[in-house]
Amino acid sequence: MSLPKKLISIVGPTAIGKTALAISVANHFQTEIISADSRQFYKDMSIGTAKPSEEELSNAPHHFVDFLPVDQLYSAGDFERDALAKIREIHQTKDIVVMVGGSGLYVNAVCLGLDDMPADIALRRQLMTKLNTDGLAPLQEQLKELDPIGYEQMDHMNTQRVVRALEVCLTSGRPFSSFHKEQVKQRPFEVITIGLTAERQLIYDRINTRVDQMLEAGLVNEVKSLVSKREENALKTVGYREIFEFIDGDIALEEAVERIKKNTRNFAKRQLTWFKKQPTTWFDSSEFDSVIPYLESRMNPS
Repeated sequence: MSLPKKLISIVGPTAIGKTALAISVANHFQTEIISADSRQFYKDMSIGTAKPSEEELSNAPHHFVDFLPVDQLYSAGDFERDALAKIREIHQTKDIVVMVGGSGLYVNAVCLGLDDMPADIALRRQLMTKLNTDGLAPLQEQLKELDPIGYEQMDHMNTQRVVRALEVCLTSGRPFSSFHKEQVKQRPFEVITIGLTAERQLIYDRINTRVDQMLEAGLVNEVKSLVSKREENALKTVGYREIFEFIDGDIALEEAVERIKKNTRNFAKRQLTWFKKQPTTWFDSSEFDSVIPYLESRMNPS
C-alpha cells in the first residue's frame, strides 16, 4: 500500500524566514514550491512585497509568484482551484509538495477548502461605488459592526476583502467569518503544517529591518512607477498606500516609513492570531535545523 501524497505547508508572520525554510525543505525533498502569499502574485510589485530574489527563485521551482497583472482581481477561490490543479500535477511525479505563505485565507483555501458563500453582483457594485465615493472607512465601520470577530482577523485595509465580506454579510444575514467553520473538504493528500515564530520583539525588529532594506532597494521608485494604477486593489496594501501618501505630499517620507513599519507589525499580529487557530506544529525561528528531521519522521511513521 503506497503512502499518501503530502503537502507541507509553511506558515508564520511576515519576515520570519518562511522563504528560506521553504527552499531548504523543497531542496531536501527534491520538490517544488507553491506560493500562498497573495501580495506576491502580482507583477511589478517585487520590492514592497518582499518577493523571493532571483537567486532564491532559481534555487527551487516556484509557482504563483509574479504571474498576474496588477489590475487583475484574483480571489482565494481562484487560488484554491489553480493551486489544487498545480499540486495534482506535481504529485504525478513527486510525493511531496511545499506550500509557503502568510495569507491565511489562501492557505486555508488549499488545505481546508472554502465554504460556498453567497454572491450578489449588483450589491457588490453598489459597495464599490460607495468605496470610490466615500472611501474605505465607512465600509470598515459597517463590517466591524456586522462581523467584529472577522474584522479583527482579516486585513481590513484590503478593499477587495472588505467589500466581499460586506457583500456576504448583507446577502446572507450572517457574519462573513461564520462561513469559515463548515465541514473541512477532503483532499487527496495529507497536509503537514509547520509554523515559524519568534519572540514578538524579534519579529518586530525583523520587520523594521526589512522595511529599511526595501527603502534602500528602491521602494519609492517602484511605487512611483505604479502611480497610474494606484486605484487597483493589489496596490491598496501596506508598503504601497503609505508611499502614495508621501508622493501626494500628504506626509514626509520618514512618516511614511514609520507607518509601513507599524502597519506591517499589526499585520504580523493578525497573521499569528489566524495561524495559531489552525493545527500547526510550531518551531522557533532559531530551531530552523530541527524542521527537516521532524518532517522526515512524518514521512514514514513507524
